[in-house]
Formats: sequence, structure tokens, C-alpha cells
Amino acid sequence: MPPCPDSTQHSRPRRAALALAIVLAAGPGMAQSRFEFTQAEMGSVFQIKLYAKNQDTARRAADAAYVRIVEINQAASDYLPESELSRLNKAPANQPVPISTDLFALIEKSIATARLTDGAFDVTCASAVQNWRRAKRRKKLPAAGQTARAVAMTDWRALVLDAAKRTVTRTKEGLRIDLGGIGKGYAAQEALLVLKQHGITRAIVAGSGDIALGDPPPDKDGWDVALRTFENPEESDKLIHLTLRNCGVSTSGDLHQFLELDGVRWSHLIDPQTGLGLTRRIACTVIAPTASDSDAMATALCVMGVERGLGLIEELPGHQARFVVMEGNALRVSQSSKFPTKP
Repeated sequence: MPPCPDSTQHSRPRRAALALAIVLAAGPGMAQSRFEFTQAEMGSVFQIKLYAKNQDTARRAADAAYVRIVEINQAASDYLPESELSRLNKAPANQPVPISTDLFALIEKSIATARLTDGAFDVTCASAVQNWRRAKRRKKLPAAGQTARAVAMTDWRALVLDAAKRTVTRTKEGLRIDLGGIGKGYAAQEALLVLKQHGITRAIVAGSGDIALGDPPPDKDGWDVALRTFENPEESDKLIHLTLRNCGVSTSGDLHQFLELDGVRWSHLIDPQTGLGLTRRIACTVIAPTASDSDAMATALCVMGVERGLGLIEELPGHQARFVVMEGNALRVSQSSKFPTKP
């Protein structure tokens, strides 16, 4: 889910929003040219909607897009014991390790986001993520010593990339990488690129809370993406509709993945500075140039909080954000100045 959220995975979904979930609204018409595909990948369900000349063309493109998602999971999952990331995490420290183009791109983007967010997003907090998974199973917080060790092993500056040789060096013993906060967004964006390579530009790829949007449907300004807000997860209320194209949108929060102990609700979103889950009820939706951008920023902004998060977003071209915070039994909505809907 991270800054340190739960990981890119193959067995169960990672993300759901606290008070905000994204749904795709299907518009009327164009039924002859619109095709939809659904396939379980990366512990989630990836949905592809596209416009093509015929079903065979649509199916070939969608199949190729799903193959690309599988390739990325084989590189980036820490749930698969033989994935490239799992092998990297087991490799000796202080030695350059050659890695694939996908893994290099993911780590490079993660380091850039960590720098941009002052470490609120940090893919080296894998030890803290593992602690959270064990705590959730055992319904018991990790011991103070475990948490201290996890924090000591969290340091994005200990990752050194060599672009010319396409290697990564982990300069700290015991440091591991978790790409759960960016993997699905990257996969959705790459799948969208595959569709374009097959001549299909009017498409959308959605994996859990991460969506990559291409050109809009025929005769439309954009894809209809609806934000559903609710105080009670069992009771939906009005939908807030956005019209978006050629961008990414992601939502991160703690609706489902949390641990409640002694009246305290601990999120699956880990603060790299404390090594523990957030205790505030928060969700954030980010619109960004790509889905990998929106994925990483949505989780990072939950850690940063509303004031710091909005301050950063206002400085980033092409980025908008919307926060929903639960304060007692009331919701507080805050958003950036250019977010395309009223609070």
C-alpha cells in the first residue's frame, strides 16, 4: 500500500480509499466500437475499455496489454519469490546489480518521488511493510525493536543507480525494496502504451485505484471518471464526475487495509519516519500526467497530510489532488486550486 503501502502482489488487492473510491462510468452509444476486457493481475482486477474497428483487433490489443502487465509483475512483485525484485532484495549489498529496463524505470521514478516528497514516499521501507503484514495477521503491533530496525533500514538515498550500465547498488546491509506504491500505476500506463502501439488510442486501463487514460471516446471531451464519496462504507452517496483524458488518476487510503488495536486504527500506509501505519483517516485522489505519477503521489500525499500535500501539488505542473479526511464522524474535503470539480 508506500510511501510505504502494501506491495505489488499476485495474491490480493492492495488499495482502497477511506472515503473515496474511483468507478468508471460507461457512457451511452458507440456500442459497436466499444470493447471491454477484465483480467485478474497483480492481486487486483485490471479492466481495459477501448474503441476499435472490430472485436479481433480489440482482443489482440487487449491480450498484448495483459501480457505486458504480467511482465511488469514478474519484475516488480515482492510476493513472487522468483521475481526480479525478490532476487534483487536477496543480492549482496554494496555491489552493482544489473536490472531490467522496467525495474530500473520503477526505481528511478521512486527515487525522484522520494526526493520530491522529502522521503514521504520511500520504496526502501520494505521491512516496515513486512512488519505491518505480520501485525495484521497476528493482530498485534510489532515490538519497538522491530520498528526501530525497520526505520534504520529505510533510506532511499542508499539506492545508487547507474543509467549507463543500468545497475542498482544497495549501499546499506539489509535494505530491501517494495514497489507497491507505484507498481500498478506503472503497469496501467505501460498497458495503455501497448494499446497505442496496436493503433488504439481511445482507451482506458484501470487496475484497482490506478487508472491510465488515453484519448477520449468518439465525440466526447474525455472519459467519465466518477469519484464516489461516502461516510459509511456501506452507504454510497452522490457521485462526483470528472471528464479526463491523456492522464493518470489514482486514489489511496485506508478503507479496507487497516489494523485496529485498543481503539486505535492503524493504516496499511506506512510513514517511513516512524515505521508504523498512519493513524489519521485519510484518502487522496491525484490527477497527474501519467498513472505511475498519480500512483506514487497519491500514497505519498497521504503521508504528507493535507497542508504539505496541497503545497507540493500546487507547484507541480499537470498535477491536481483532492483529500478526504475523517474527523470524528465528519468528512473534510480539501483540494488543489485546479482540481476539476468543486469541493
